[in-house]
Amino acid sequence: MAALVNVRRDVSDNFYRYKMERIQTKIEGKGNGIKTVVVNLSSVAQSLARPGSYLIKYFGFELGAQTNIDPADDRWIINGAHEANKLQELLDGFISKFVLCKKCKNPETDVHIKDGHITLDCKACGQRTDVDLRLKLSGFILKNVPKKTKKDKAERKAARKAKQNGGKDNGSGEENGSDQPSPNGDIDIASDDDALTRKIKKEAQNLDSKPVADKEVEWAVDMSEEAVKARQQVLPDDFKAKLVLNGEDEDEDGEGGNTVYDQLADWIQAEANAKGGVDNVDDVEIYLKAKELGIEAKHRTLIVLVMTLFNENIFSQIPKRQGMLKTMITSERHEKALLGGTEKLLAELGKEHYDKIVKILQLYYHFDLASEDFLKKWGAKSSKRYVDGSTSKKIRKAAEPFMTWLEEAESEEDSDEE
Repeated sequence: MAALVNVRRDVSDNFYRYKMERIQTKIEGKGNGIKTVVVNLSSVAQSLARPGSYLIKYFGFELGAQTNIDPADDRWIINGAHEANKLQELLDGFISKFVLCKKCKNPETDVHIKDGHITLDCKACGQRTDVDLRLKLSGFILKNVPKKTKKDKAERKAARKAKQNGGKDNGSGEENGSDQPSPNGDIDIASDDDALTRKIKKEAQNLDSKPVADKEVEWAVDMSEEAVKARQQVLPDDFKAKLVLNGEDEDEDGEGGNTVYDQLADWIQAEANAKGGVDNVDDVEIYLKAKELGIEAKHRTLIVLVMTLFNENIFSQIPKRQGMLKTMITSERHEKALLGGTEKLLAELGKEHYDKIVKILQLYYHFDLASEDFLKKWGAKSSKRYVDGSTSKKIRKAAEPFMTWLEEAESEEDSDEE
């Protein structure tokens, strides 16, 4: 598999949500018959949610070379010899002109062609912007509108959300591309992840292959046993209460207690104090700290992260942390810990915050942090593992609008497939 790069290569964030394969080429032939085969053009095009013909034709226009725009054998060819790095640079231009939202620079856009205009509909900010019709590729796009095919999963989910919202406009007489319906009608989030966002975990594997040496990462907090105990004494009582994990889960791998989990939480709190708030603590640093403590793959780590990184502003915090969380959630046990930590957090915030569970579950579902099957199991039965039975029942009661929406959505999807 080709190496993954950020769709926006000017973004260096390891946890940037949008990924694509680096372009691979193969030079074939010689003399006047020499040609360049773009080996993985279909995969790159899929990551950008654009037809492969758009990419290959753009390369052809920029290079002044002939191309084949609809190969039956998936061999995308450009006449002449062209290096992969050159094509990668040209692809940056294609992404800037035909993929990125002109307002928020998010690549999660849909192409709409109507009345001789090409519009990019951004699912992140809702902005609709026009593509420059003077570009050569614009003329090609207008003349080669792709045929509609059967809806894929992402499209079906978007259609379900639109139907749930009742197809209402924004009151201005124009269609609002930012409408993202939900069980309670007020969630505005980006559309579903494309295929390569699920490969973010593989990007994090680069961290696994590199030993964390003291010279490589210098922690700003003294993590000696004496220092940890000293800081624990001055922590606020409500924060100490958040860290009580004993009794809610069995010890893992004979660890005998939750010392390492306390250390992680203590370190996050110290970093938050030093940086002016928990939202300023970097995801990569958190992951490396968990790795240093040997708990980056433990499901109980998810409880600590929810309790320390989230607060009453959880709606805006989940999207910021979803990349890191996705790398650490590898089983249903991890999903259970994520939801368990969420129950504990809501219980800590108070019953007036219980109704937030609907939006929270929608975000977890949207970012693939919790699967549909697990969410159904979670909603079907309360548990005393993380909070008392009464609180667990109340939180699930508050979650009923989301659970109902989930059931109805599945029924509609089944009927569509029939």
